[in-house]
Amino acid sequence: MVGLVFKWAKKLGGLAAIEKTNCTKASLVYSAIDESGGFYRGHARPEARSLMNIPFRLPSEELEDTFAKEAKSNNLIGLKGHRSVGGMRASIYNAMTVEGAQELVKFMQEFQKKNG
Repeated sequence: MVGLVFKWAKKLGGLAAIEKTNCTKASLVYSAIDESGGFYRGHARPEARSLMNIPFRLPSEELEDTFAKEAKSNNLIGLKGHRSVGGMRASIYNAMTVEGAQELVKFMQEFQKKNG
């Protein structure tokens, strides 16, 4: 299994290329949060933000439930936050593509337009 992961990483250009891609994905999602005028609110201070898990809240729990349901109907799954914390959590691990992050951002922007 580890050998397959190494081959996959090498095919993508190695660790430096994967890090660059991860930074791009995180930047896309954090920008959508930061530029939402407070509709989406991140938890972490900018200097402590994760490249893998991006937690955020919406103005109400009702909107969070609607967001999760509509996201799922748009094939954006697993966005519901931890059951003890609530909110949303975008997990953008290595296997998530830049295109997947772009789709999430597009959905977030459209959802805000409809509900903001």
